[in-house]
Amino acid sequence: MGIHGVLDSALPTRPAHFSLERAIRPNILALHPYRCARDDYQAGILLDANENALGHSILASSDTDPSALELPLHRYPDPSHPTIKARIAALRGLPGPEHVFLGVGSDEVIDLLQRVFVVPGGTEKILVTPPTYGMYSVCAQVNDVGIVKVPLELSGAKGEGGESGRFSLPVDEIKRTIDADPAIKLIFLCSPGNPTGTLLSLASIRAVLAYPAFKGVVVVDEAYIDFASGSDASTVSLLPEFANLVVMQTLSKGFGLAAIRLGIALAHPALIQVLSNTKAPYNISTPTASLALSALSPASLALTRTKVGTLLAQRRVLADALAQPGMRKLGLGAVIGAGDANFVMVPVLAKGNGEGEEGKRGPDNARALRVYRALAEEQGVVVRFRGNEPGCEGCLRITVGSEEETVQVLERLRGVLEVL
Repeated sequence: MGIHGVLDSALPTRPAHFSLERAIRPNILALHPYRCARDDYQAGILLDANENALGHSILASSDTDPSALELPLHRYPDPSHPTIKARIAALRGLPGPEHVFLGVGSDEVIDLLQRVFVVPGGTEKILVTPPTYGMYSVCAQVNDVGIVKVPLELSGAKGEGGESGRFSLPVDEIKRTIDADPAIKLIFLCSPGNPTGTLLSLASIRAVLAYPAFKGVVVVDEAYIDFASGSDASTVSLLPEFANLVVMQTLSKGFGLAAIRLGIALAHPALIQVLSNTKAPYNISTPTASLALSALSPASLALTRTKVGTLLAQRRVLADALAQPGMRKLGLGAVIGAGDANFVMVPVLAKGNGEGEEGKRGPDNARALRVYRALAEEQGVVVRFRGNEPGCEGCLRITVGSEEETVQVLERLRGVLEVL
């Protein structure tokens, strides 16, 4: 049948066991995308899209950003944003903008991937590896898609797939699950993990991508990749080998632009074309595009790297302070996870009755909830309770803040633990 906008000669050929055409839902494969007014012409006397030719009616006031009013808000936005895509491709070492898709946050990308590849009605499924980002399963439920769960290695013992360490990828268990259930079409992996903060190894991800029995697509969510160490941290390096790979990134975390809602998918151009065929015509607004373009300028990128470096240093300060003997005596366990993101996760232990027994206490969800609520409601410090997720009993996830915020959270956490 072919893919609209993709020549047969441009379809991926690697890995040999993967066919993009067979992986896509038939109705998506047959889709002719909506052709919007700005696909053909973007300049001139524009009388084709029924826009308001007199412009917007926002009056400048103390509540208004003057720079926003200078944008052409009465015109529909560019549907493709090639300049933004080109800058992202250059930043991530990809050949060109044809490898980049832009979404309204990563959540739109997650939803779109499920609608493209997974037939609703529970007959086809996604696979997730808890503890992980909850929106994969939320989108699956909204789309009436089945969910298969294969937990990450929770004990820290060496796994059968050659991986080792807590929150590593259980490669052999994933393979067995694929063998038992060919209805699995998408595998969602979070690296660095949320809430684990742990980077999955490229070797383990490669093993899943190369497994011939899996005919679907592996999605690696790299929302926190800018905080991970090592030149081989990102799965983007695997894209030339594997057309069954989608790497999701975002401007929300390292770039500090959560409010503009810009998510990114990096993949083989044919797969990117399928996403582009399926998305809403004008999904990225003009204000979002303008801010994103500024954020991707050389000067802004340099500032982003500086701020990321500052947060990484502050992450070490926070983790070291949480590990001090005084905190242990008050009932904090050791920070868990590898610390590859802009947060740390630490378990709250059961209340002790005397000196020297902190090593005998286990994580305590009830106490952790009390600490979480007291911090928010009495101390004005809002962290996240993650104790209901596998391998995270009693855990609070604490985002790395400014130097002053770190001082405050440590002081107030210490005070709450002394009382509770």
